[in-house]
Amino acid sequence: MAITALAKVEAAYRALAEARTVNELAHIRNQAEAIRYAAKQARMGIEMINDAAELKLRAERRAGELLDKMPKASGQGERGEDGRFHQRSQDRTAGDAVPYADLDIDKHDAARWQQMAGMPQDDYEKYIADTRAEQREITTAGVLRLAQSIRRQNHHEALVETPMPSGRYRVIYADPPWRYNDSGVITPDDNYGRAERHYPTMSIDELCDLGERIREMSEDDAVLFLWTTSPMLEDAFRIINAWGFKYKTSFVWDKIKHNFGHYNSVRHEFLMVCTRGSCTPDTDIKFDSVVSVERSNEHSEKPVEFRDIIEALYTHGQRIELFARRGPEGWETWGNEVQQTTL
Repeated sequence: MAITALAKVEAAYRALAEARTVNELAHIRNQAEAIRYAAKQARMGIEMINDAAELKLRAERRAGELLDKMPKASGQGERGEDGRFHQRSQDRTAGDAVPYADLDIDKHDAARWQQMAGMPQDDYEKYIADTRAEQREITTAGVLRLAQSIRRQNHHEALVETPMPSGRYRVIYADPPWRYNDSGVITPDDNYGRAERHYPTMSIDELCDLGERIREMSEDDAVLFLWTTSPMLEDAFRIINAWGFKYKTSFVWDKIKHNFGHYNSVRHEFLMVCTRGSCTPDTDIKFDSVVSVERSNEHSEKPVEFRDIIEALYTHGQRIELFARRGPEGWETWGNEVQQTTL
């Protein structure tokens, strides 16, 4: 049986060398997975298992490279009842192709393959070589853990190297990229919208390490509005203290829509209000502490209503948004993912 399995792997490698489409590569990947599973069930040994596993990984990476080169989705693609993406041929026009057009692949598989394709080639090859040398099993999950680790490190280094604005700020608004305990490799069964799927996260220590820079950019009398969630509530106080602020109160964002959680169905987040020195609001407006705004489908996107509240409470002074993705008018921004800044 081992000879038959080896022959199948060799034949699949020849097919891999000739493959030119995602569908062909997905077929080879599925063949390799079937061989790997059979070899494992038959206890053929780690070398045979890894021969098939390596073939599977190389087909997945190649498929991810092809997917990366395809035009971005234009919105017509639909997800079928089987969880796979399909595209009606009559919806397609020249120059308006979508990545999943005519492909019968799961979107989670496609995302993982593209993540694998984005890894540096040297790191990818080193994972395979080291895992084989250590007689451990080569897995897609192992590659993705490494890819996520590299992505986090690159993001952190880029953030650290991003200079803070030279001014000093009275109002600071921050939505940190919290790293949760379940921020591991994304699986097909991931129904919880983990942060790692959407952006590189930061550890509590990494966030605390920003304290000196943030204290230097804060006025002696300043206010910090810090977003956090229930699981990170205790850790948020470490951040607040490290950044030189004291907790005062909070707003609760009622998202209306529910998100799955481990203990309950979560539909809220906290916007913590913290001060340095004396920085009470400039107006006597008293907003309700619970603000109900239906969440959008964009992961972690915060409603503009909260920025409006901040601007109504603090009418003067320099304002900055940390970890910003967009540059709102009247605010300076800091972060390495800012799309646009308007001052």
